[in-house]
Amino acid sequence: MEAGAVPESGLDKKLPLSEDGDSNNGIYTCFMKSHRCYDLIPTSSKLVVFDTSLQVKKAFFALVTNGVRAAPLWDSKKQSFVGMLTITDFINILHRYYKSALVQIYELEEHKIETWREVYLQDSFKPLVCISPNASLFDAVTSLIQNKIHRLPVIDPESGNTLYILTHKRILKFLKLFIAEF
Repeated sequence: MEAGAVPESGLDKKLPLSEDGDSNNGIYTCFMKSHRCYDLIPTSSKLVVFDTSLQVKKAFFALVTNGVRAAPLWDSKKQSFVGMLTITDFINILHRYYKSALVQIYELEEHKIETWREVYLQDSFKPLVCISPNASLFDAVTSLIQNKIHRLPVIDPESGNTLYILTHKRILKFLKLFIAEF
């Protein structure tokens, strides 16, 4: 492959090179465009998926018990993934209801995730942003930035299964481990 060329669907794109034959950002762009999201998926990892009909208390304990910070949400009625539930969501919701006279804290334990989503996201609902395992790492980074999100589920378009959740940290680790080989 020619220096500065990026293989992408059979097309070669030239990257701007500096006088010394290297590009400050071009090498990272080239690297990310030549790797797929599938390449970042570890051979073994934990992934927890919650149905939106699950009680909030059970979801919280499942996240903590499994040592994960986020989980994709499956809506059985829609037969699709509808969002992500994170530890930060728990903190935000507890903060919101802490001073509320309408709901007691102990009542929140009995709420289902779908109830929280309806109340908490009523003004700010956004559809789930996800990516295919065959998409480039560059597309994943672009999606994280443009959508202002911290976690990006990698969902197989054929089976509909969530394979992994990409994070900024995982992408940086992948860069650190493999950019030298590039």
